[in-house]
Amino acid sequence: MSINFTHKPNYFLFAQLLIRHIEGYVIKHPDANNAIFDLRDIYELFRQDLASTTTNLDGILNIADEYTIDTLNGDQKIISKYHIDAEQNSLLIDFNADALNSLREGKAIIAPDATLHQ
Repeated sequence: MSINFTHKPNYFLFAQLLIRHIEGYVIKHPDANNAIFDLRDIYELFRQDLASTTTNLDGILNIADEYTIDTLNGDQKIISKYHIDAEQNSLLIDFNADALNSLREGKAIIAPDATLHQ
């Protein structure tokens, strides 16, 4: 007897959840230029999907850092850089200042084209 199953995580869904979490964070903390998220909070955000919070997090962040917003200087990425700190169990995110200002002004976030990624 053979049981075949696959688990293909939806990186784009988790990237969208993370970007919306960042958007809420920016609204709640209007002076923030960066953020530090506890990975336990990301685990809850990803609906307790341990693989997405650990092994797949870098892949999800690679998609999340492709989200842009319209600024006076054209479309700018929201995330300028990120770092997963496994020792401190945290995710550190630095934001692009121009994109952050546009986000605070209420401009819409532009998602990457999912059909261009494999």
